[in-house]
Amino acid sequence: MVRYRRMTSGDVPFISRLEEETFSMPWSADSFLEMINKEDARYYVAEEDGRLLGGCGVLLIAGEGNITNVVIAKEARNRGIGTAMLQHLMQEGDKEGLTAYTLEVRVSNEAAIHVYEKLGFVSAGIRPGFYEKPAEDALILWKR
Repeated sequence: MVRYRRMTSGDVPFISRLEEETFSMPWSADSFLEMINKEDARYYVAEEDGRLLGGCGVLLIAGEGNITNVVIAKEARNRGIGTAMLQHLMQEGDKEGLTAYTLEVRVSNEAAIHVYEKLGFVSAGIRPGFYEKPAEDALILWKR
């Protein structure tokens, strides 16, 4: 059974390695350590039988949540874990009074966009040239 819980410093090496394997501009372990200790940030992991499967995080800004990271291990994809992990993140955020969520995603990342749309996110525009390595626009999504 998959369990969702707050990210700890012990989870950071795995999550930062997973980011390196998944993204062209991954966050460093130091960046994750800094974020999980911030008062206005919440980071979560998905875990099954003691194995980490992914992580995600949100910054709490003026009653809204800016989702900063979502990463799922290759072998755990297409099982609904990313969707469930984001649902957990938003349920926890709702308990803290968040009223809306936003994120950016590469315009070419159709799989992620599909997940976000399933969760009720809608497009609010494009951030031209938001990503590097390779250069690409970001789709801005909001769930209000």
